[in-house]
Amino acid sequence: MSADTAADLLHPAARATAGRPASADPVPAPPRPGPARVVMPLALLLVLAFSVAAATRIGAADVGWAELGRAFGSRLGLGGEPLPPLMDSLVWDLRLPRVLMAALVGASLAVCGTVLQAVTRNALADPYLLGVASGASTGAVAVVVLGVGAGALGVTGGALAGALLSFGLLLLLLRRTGLDSARIVLTGVVVGQLFTALTSLVLMASADADTTRALTHWLLGSLAPARWDAVVVCAVVTPLGLAVAWLCANALDGLAFGADTAASLGIGVRGTRMLLLVTTAVLTSVAVATVGAVGFVGLIVPHGVRFLVGPVHRLLLPCAALAGAVFLVWTDALARIAFAPREVPVGVITALIGVPLFLVVLRRRGEL
Repeated sequence: MSADTAADLLHPAARATAGRPASADPVPAPPRPGPARVVMPLALLLVLAFSVAAATRIGAADVGWAELGRAFGSRLGLGGEPLPPLMDSLVWDLRLPRVLMAALVGASLAVCGTVLQAVTRNALADPYLLGVASGASTGAVAVVVLGVGAGALGVTGGALAGALLSFGLLLLLLRRTGLDSARIVLTGVVVGQLFTALTSLVLMASADADTTRALTHWLLGSLAPARWDAVVVCAVVTPLGLAVAWLCANALDGLAFGADTAASLGIGVRGTRMLLLVTTAVLTSVAVATVGAVGFVGLIVPHGVRFLVGPVHRLLLPCAALAGAVFLVWTDALARIAFAPREVPVGVITALIGVPLFLVVLRRRGEL
């Protein structure tokens, strides 16, 4: 695609750098989004608010709407009779942190997938493309099985350290060859396979059956351990990462057409790619370190939202964040009740739902 064609589709300010002669006819401004697309973020925000409230009610012991209202009213100082201590603890110490964590992690993974699909120009890119999830798994296993830094790190700290280590290795391998899209994908796959092999080796050589079972449950993704301290960390990191991605929305539009086209539009390709890769790596690292590797959110949600609102990232990114939050909130609720009293890892549910949804999206796009 030529630079002029790409400029027509990007932000109006970018067309000035596309090299169009001054004597050429003015390029018409890109069409404004239709009313349905303008209200989509607001609609998704309302759906998310309802989803958080409804999912907080769902569990082995259902909480009624009236009881939920009393819990929120008493805690937020809005008046009303407080709940009994046991019910209040169930809502505020167990249910609500878990639901909020699901929303934050879902938003992070969906935005990371959206960004990486544009940066690498690969429709199959997801947040785990960079090998971060595999590194987090190795770090968690090293802490639990080998006791590496167990006193100082814990499972979450070990997972975060492993994720950052794998990303550092990725950047080291790309230092000489550059941040070309194909190299990012291939190097990420290699790094991921390396850390996956290390995880399997440690489990096979040193772990007993009970430890292996517990780690397997964590590796498949589980929101059961979510507590307020972890929610606070995600609540700080996630909005910052989303803000960085949104500020780079015009650059992402250009990168989606390729590095040459993006450069012709005045985008600093290497610096922008590095900033976005670091941002997605940090978001993914925090998410995986907290809840494990939850698959398919960062793959299926960007495609589904792109089908609804189009490819312009200034609208696509916030919609993907909200849709990812809603998706993971409900899949976690399903994981809690589908086989109660036994709880299924949420990553299993996201895969079971994500595969058919992804096939439907591919079919609607004419790619299947």
